[in-house]
This record gives sequence, C-alpha cells and structure tokens, in this order.
Amino acid sequence: MAMTPKLELRQSQGLVMTPQLQQAIKLLQMSHTELQSFVEAELERNPLLERAESGADSETGSQASENEKQQAKPGTKDAVELDSRPAAQGQSDSGWLGMAPSRGGTFNTTPDSDFSSRLARETTLYEHLTQQLHLNVDDAGDRLIGGLLIGMVDEAGYLTGDVAAIAGTVGADVSDVERVLKILQDFDPPGVCARNLQECLELQLKEAGRLDPAMAKFIAHLDLVAKRDFVGLQKLCGVSRDDIADMVKELKALNPKPGNTFGSLLVQAVIPDVIVRAAPDGGWLVELNSETLPRLLVNRQYLARVSRSGQRDGDKVYLSECLANAQWLVKSLDQRARTILRVAKEIVRQQDSFLVEGVSKLKPLNLKTVAEAITMHESTVSRVTSNKFMATPRGTFELKYFFTTGLSSTSGAEDLFSAEAVRHRIRQMIDAETPQAVLSDDQIVTQLKGEGIDLARRTVAKYREALGIPSSVQRRREKHLSGGGA
Repeated sequence: MAMTPKLELRQSQGLVMTPQLQQAIKLLQMSHTELQSFVEAELERNPLLERAESGADSETGSQASENEKQQAKPGTKDAVELDSRPAAQGQSDSGWLGMAPSRGGTFNTTPDSDFSSRLARETTLYEHLTQQLHLNVDDAGDRLIGGLLIGMVDEAGYLTGDVAAIAGTVGADVSDVERVLKILQDFDPPGVCARNLQECLELQLKEAGRLDPAMAKFIAHLDLVAKRDFVGLQKLCGVSRDDIADMVKELKALNPKPGNTFGSLLVQAVIPDVIVRAAPDGGWLVELNSETLPRLLVNRQYLARVSRSGQRDGDKVYLSECLANAQWLVKSLDQRARTILRVAKEIVRQQDSFLVEGVSKLKPLNLKTVAEAITMHESTVSRVTSNKFMATPRGTFELKYFFTTGLSSTSGAEDLFSAEAVRHRIRQMIDAETPQAVLSDDQIVTQLKGEGIDLARRTVAKYREALGIPSSVQRRREKHLSGGGA
C-alpha cells in the first residue's frame, strides 16, 4: 500500500471559549472574598471603572433585582414568597448574620495570587477538626451539628457554646447534640471540645488509659490540688502519699490548652450570600445580601473628557479596550447575582420542610433537579453552589449542603426519602430497642418497609456501620452486661 501525501477538507463543530467567557465562568464560582479581591484588582487596572456610591443611578453589577414575587399557600412545596430585591445599603440585621458560627470557616478565602502563602501557613484547629469530622461522620444531620459545635471551639480547644442552644437551632434533640459532641471529643488532639478544665484533663487521661476511679476523684477535686491539700486528696482517693505524688506528676504532663498546638490564624466569620427570612404569610422571603455584591459603574464622564483631547492611535485602542472590559464586568456581575438568586429560590422551594421542621426533614435533591426547574445547565448550578452560603432560621449553610441523595420508597419512584433521613431513622429505631428486643438488620428492613422505605438488608448494614453502630449480637451482649440499660 503506497503512502502518499494528500489534502482533505473537513467540517466540524466545536465550542470555542473566549477569554471573556472563561472569566465569566470563573466569576460565577468565586466566593465572596475572592470576588472582592478580583474587583479591587480591576478597579486598579481599569481607569473607566469606579465604585458606585450608595443610591447612585449607574450600571452596577449588584442590582440583580427581578420584578417577580411568587406566593403560595404555606405547607406546600411551593410555599415560598420570593423577594429578589437586595437588602438596602447599610442595612444591619444581626439576627441573621449572627446565626453564622463565629468560626464558620470559608473556603478559598484568598486570591489565587496568594496561593503560596496558603501553602506555607499552619493548619488551624478549625480545619483540623473539620477534616476529622468529614472522615468520621457520614450522616448529614450529625455533620451539621458537628460543624456548629466545631465553630464554637475557641483557640485553646474548649467548647464555648451551649448544647441546648445548638439543639434548638437545628431542630434536634439535646441527646443527639451530646452524642455528636462525644464523637468530637475523641478527635485529635486529646482533650479537645471539652467544656471545662476537668473534662479536658479527663479526656486526655482516658485517651492514655489512665482514668481509673482514683484518678477520676483526683481530677474532680482540682481545687484541693491547687491548695496542695494532699492529705485531703489521700482520704478522698483512698491512695498513699506516693500515689498522690505520681498523680500530680501525671497531671503536670497533661495539656490544659490542647488547641494551642495549632495555628492561630484568625478565621473570618461566614458572610452569607443569600438571606432567607420568614414572610408574614407563612412563606419565605429570599434576597441577596448587599454586603457581598460589588457596586461598580462605568465612568462615562471621564471617558468623554479624555476622548475630547488629542489622542494617539494607541491611546484610542487602550480606551476602547477599557470601555469594553468595564461594560463586560458590570454585565457579568449583574448576571452572576441573578443566577445565584434563581438557584437559591429553587433550593428554598425544594427544602421548605427543612426550614420549617429541621434537619430530619431534609429532602433528597440533586443538581439536575434544580437545573431543570430553572432551565439552566447542571454545571452552572454546580458552580453557583460552590463557596456560597445561605443564612436561614436554622443557621447558615453552604448551598451544597442542601443537595442530598435519595432512596426510592415502596409506593413508587417519585416518592423519595433522603439517605440522611433514613440513617437518622435507623439510629432512632436502634436507640429505642430494649435488651429483650434487639433489632436485627432484617427486622430493621421490615420496619422500614412498613414505613414506606424500600431498603435492602446490605444497605441497612452499610448505614449501620457508617453510623458506628455494632451488630445486633454485639448490642445484645453490651446491653445485658450493662444491666439492661439502653
């Protein structure tokens, strides 16, 4: 077969992404902090851009208002009154912004140019605990509670928040919050998430296998240790003087501030991009947070003044490029704000029951469902929900939190249950069992089917193991050894 050169004409279609289109996509997925840094750089680079004053009539990228309000009856899927107007400039609503955990932790909080500094800095205690939370806790409800608890841990490693207050915020039982707190207290470093010094020392001794009854009494009377009342401690602990000396030595080896071993970088509080408020008619008001919206305008007066003066060809080309870039940026910021608002509205519609009743009512939701409802591409919705936060009466959450997997029910494919809600139900069933009636995985499957949840036995076993719950044989043995306690 002879090899000869030849020419061929072929016609094909392809997507060519212009630099402006690439930048628009990048703007869409930027966090609030990244966007502010980008806008500041553009203001320095482009002489035709300037920051709009409050109330100025200009081409701004922050005026993403839509002349639409949707109202529906409370208690239904569409029970939402949507207000797309951004909050007034300078408006202060501490009741909403105050709901964000003080150490809520934003993602990608520095511009790309500062990437090396992020690599060089120390890992903070918040980041260290959050990494362990995602590795050890699979249930979405428990992750929510754990995230709020971690947000209330100070730099020394102590929990500063109130367990009952957190339970009320997320609509969970106090026992559930206490259970998640016990999980956090097993994290590294030993002694973290303690509520006081005594609990911190007990956690460290427990980790080292040294929390025997005598040591427990010793730690419970730190006031006597401070007074050096060793005679009183001997009587309380029932040990010798030499044993007390050893206990004091062990006590001195413990770390009263376990969080201080980590970086002390100040973590900024989360500023929500969207604010959801209860409407007077029982629905919800959804609006953009004006604090996260850059206000820019094109300075046409300066452009006209410069254009009247004599210019070289190079100057004319430069001004033309500046004008085109300024107009594009203003338009892109406006489109970004509108897109965020549309996605947030649909999330509120879908998760109305969560806002009303709490995390146990979180519905299954995916990107495709939201994208089809608002006629957008799935990738666009994914970018919008990255690093964006929503302040709700239940707390402040990243938009991606509201997307959970779903399970088919026995009544049909359209009636779905959230996987996180099913795991929560399995935990409730096991917590309520007695030593005489410990539920096997097969029995759990049967009860779930009776509630309309179609789940295979192996899936129940997988969920149970992910929740850290032992098998029915192990649970029965533990309950009998504990004297029949739950």
